[in-house]
Amino acid sequence: MILLGNIFLLVFLFLVFGWLHSLFASNKIKEAVRRRFPQFLPFYRLTYNVLSLFTFFLFWTFSPKPDVILYDLSFPFDFLILVPQFFSLLGLIWTLKFVDGKEFLGISQIQRWKTGTYKEEDLDEASVLMIEGPYKFSRHPVYLFSIFFLLFRPTMNLFSFLFVLCSTIYFYIGSRYEEKKLVARFGGEYVAYQKNVSKIFPTKPLLRFVVERFIWK
Repeated sequence: MILLGNIFLLVFLFLVFGWLHSLFASNKIKEAVRRRFPQFLPFYRLTYNVLSLFTFFLFWTFSPKPDVILYDLSFPFDFLILVPQFFSLLGLIWTLKFVDGKEFLGISQIQRWKTGTYKEEDLDEASVLMIEGPYKFSRHPVYLFSIFFLLFRPTMNLFSFLFVLCSTIYFYIGSRYEEKKLVARFGGEYVAYQKNVSKIFPTKPLLRFVVERFIWK
């Protein structure tokens, strides 16, 4: 009974974190800030990131962590499972090369504000349509490699499993809202990109490879 209560509380706290994270990432909130506090808009992204880290810290600190072991791999499997985890880490590093770190953190926005080149219509980010590198295979490669990094581990307890499960579900739900904003911003160009590239897991490129390599050879 205590275990079920801990599971419920953990999932509930994650839902609260995810809801707050998505709420303040929405254009509705950003537009409200733009109308009422336009002078704060250049600082919105940095503030959002700090608050996201703080709320995640609260979730991690106060959520129960049921230490029920689901599996504990023995040698050599405990070592082998680290291989895909290592490659997922490399994938994350690869993806970050195609991300403007200063823009993501909110530093570039403040720099543009200082030089008088900040545009309110950009809201909190001057986004560009990125379709190179890992974005050729997944529309959300950060989510893809993060899921793999969290999933492949030599020991999995109940807390880790629930965290991976909640994160994966949140990535899928969050990506829907992100893509609505991207369609509104880039229009048909992004719609065409959606048709050719998988959302998270690169099923479309793999399917094309199988068809071209083995079926239409």
